[in-house]
Amino acid sequence: MEATFDFEKRIVSLEKKLTDLRDLAKQEGVDFGAEISILEKRVVELIDDTYSKLTPWQKVQLSRHPNRPYTRDYVDALFPDFMEMQGDRLYGDDQALLTGVATWPPRNAAGAEVPESQRSPILIIGHQKGRTTKQKMERNFGMARPEGYRKAMRVMQMADRFKMPILCFIDTPGAYPGLDAEERGQSQAIAESIRLMFSLNVPVVCVVIGEGGSGGALAVGVGNKVLMQEYSYYSVIAPESCAAILWSDSNLAERAAEKLKMSPTELLKLGVIDGIIPEPKGGAHRDWAQAAELMRQALVEQFEPLIKIGKKAPQKLAEARLEKFRKMGAMALAHTGNGASEDA
Repeated sequence: MEATFDFEKRIVSLEKKLTDLRDLAKQEGVDFGAEISILEKRVVELIDDTYSKLTPWQKVQLSRHPNRPYTRDYVDALFPDFMEMQGDRLYGDDQALLTGVATWPPRNAAGAEVPESQRSPILIIGHQKGRTTKQKMERNFGMARPEGYRKAMRVMQMADRFKMPILCFIDTPGAYPGLDAEERGQSQAIAESIRLMFSLNVPVVCVVIGEGGSGGALAVGVGNKVLMQEYSYYSVIAPESCAAILWSDSNLAERAAEKLKMSPTELLKLGVIDGIIPEPKGGAHRDWAQAAELMRQALVEQFEPLIKIGKKAPQKLAEARLEKFRKMGAMALAHTGNGASEDA
C-alpha cells in the first residue's frame, strides 16, 4: 500500500474516485468524459490548495516520503552511462554513499541529446537510502559511516586531479552515530571531507534532494552552488532530536521544525543556499520523470558558468567557495538582527 500522509488523504481519495471512474468507462463503454474532466479539475485545485498551505513539519514529512526519488533514481534518469566506484581503500565500501563517474551533459539546456564527443566526465556523489527492508539495512537508512566519507574523499581527490566537475546529492538524516562508526573516526572523516571540499579546484554543485541532516549532510555539502528541492530540508539537527534536547519531548518535533528555519525558502533568505529547484505538483514522489527533468534544467543552469570559470581560472573556484561559506554567519546575523532565537 502506498504511503500517505494525513494532509494527502483527501487528494488520494479523490484520485481513487477518478481512477475508478476511468476504469468503469473502459469496462462499460460509457462516456464519462464530462464527469472525468470535472474530477480532474478538482484534483488539481485540491493539490494546489493543500500544498500552498503546508506547515514546516509537513514539508519535513514530504522530504522523507518513502516514494520520493533517491540519488540512484536521479542518476539513472539523468546519467545513463553512470559507472559506480566503490571502497575507501582503507576499510571497506559504505553503501549509504553512492559514488561514480558519468559524462556531462547528457542533454543540453533545450533537452536535445549531446553527442558523446562533446561530453566530459563528471563525478557524482550521493547519499542512498533503501526502499525494501533489506535495502534499508544494506544502505543503513542513508546514514554513512567513516568509510563512506573516506570513499567520497578518495573520488573527490581523483576528480580534482582529472579536472572533473563534482555533483553531490544530499539525502540523509545524519551521519551514523553508532559505536563502530565512532571507533573508526566518524567525526574526523567528516571534518577532513569538509576541509578537502574547500580546497578543490573544480566546480562543485550540491543538491539537497530530501533530508539534509547535520554534519552527515555538510560533509558532502560544501559547494560553489548549494541548491535544495522544493520539499526538502537542511538543518543542523532533525526536528525530533531538537525537540528532545530543548524541551525533553521528541513529540514536539512540529514546533521544532518551525523554529529551526530549515525550509528552502528560509535558508535562501539566510544565504545558506543559492537556489530552489521546483518539484512537480504535489512533490517529486508523484512524478519522477518531471522531477528529474526539473533537476536537469537546474543543473545545466548552475554548472555551465562554473565550468567556464574552471577552464580559465580553476583556483578561483576554491577561493569563491571559501568566501561563500565565510559569509554565511554574517548574512544570517544581518537577517535576524542579533541572531537570537525567539525562545532564547
